[in-house]
Amino acid sequence: MMKRATIYICTLAMMLSACQQGKRITRFDTETSGEAVMAADECFAPIVKEELDVFTHINVDALVTPIYTGEKELFDLLVSDSVRLIMAARELTASEKAKIEKENKLTVRSQMIARDGIALIINKSNPDSVINFATVKKIMTGEITRWEQIPGYKSDGLGDVKVVFDNPNSSTLRFINEKILEGAPISENVKALATNPEVLKFVTETPDALGVIGVNWISNPYDTTKLTFDETIRVMAVGVTDEIDPHNAFQPVPYYLHSGEYPLIRNVFLILTDLRETLPAGVVKFFAGDAGQRIILNAGLVPATSPTRYINLVDGNINR
Repeated sequence: MMKRATIYICTLAMMLSACQQGKRITRFDTETSGEAVMAADECFAPIVKEELDVFTHINVDALVTPIYTGEKELFDLLVSDSVRLIMAARELTASEKAKIEKENKLTVRSQMIARDGIALIINKSNPDSVINFATVKKIMTGEITRWEQIPGYKSDGLGDVKVVFDNPNSSTLRFINEKILEGAPISENVKALATNPEVLKFVTETPDALGVIGVNWISNPYDTTKLTFDETIRVMAVGVTDEIDPHNAFQPVPYYLHSGEYPLIRNVFLILTDLRETLPAGVVKFFAGDAGQRIILNAGLVPATSPTRYINLVDGNINR
């Protein structure tokens, strides 16, 4: 399979080069057959793997090779016409879109497919699982550096807040800068690792860690209610009130992502520059369709294109 994927990537590069030289290339793929490459933000690797596994199981004549990378490289691949389908946590900028349309002579189509949450995770032994947005910002700027400085501190013996996220080129770092810091400089105490699995490993092994990670990496696939997470870590509840109040703080479960009560949310997009009725277009159609949206919900995100019923448990009663 890897050899076949490598051969296809080389073939794709030659096809794109020929297109740029004005040669006509005959396409033989359809929406459900052929070969294609899809690039995705590494933050969404678990979702993409599940989606493509199901898609290629249904469509046995289709081979879709995923490339997982950081956000910067992801958009570089699309703008340079090295790939024609990406999954990302932002849309193209005006300049990126203009370059694709002017230099590559391609039409850009974008489809929002999900609403995602950025989760704050801590070690299983850490009881301080409630925080507010203002405190999160102070941690990210370095105004707060130790657990004992956090209002409502319960832990005994925890030292510095060791903040980790996946990598320096990730959409997670951009989210921290844009949505949390809002222009303030990031603390030197906030460290980049390399991948999301490394973030999970660090948090499970480090009592005073605070990890920043996409929800789909910590979702519990066996919980059909989507109210619980990976049992090896704890997921913090985040509020927006001035006081740290557990009654007004929310975890990134689908209900609170949908309602907007969880404050650390972002949208997820598929961006396509290929032709209609080709395999990449078929992948977009699958992700946005009923089966693809159910996979997104199972990953702990909120589907963007399918109606969804949420059940909220209040004092033992079911509200629909």
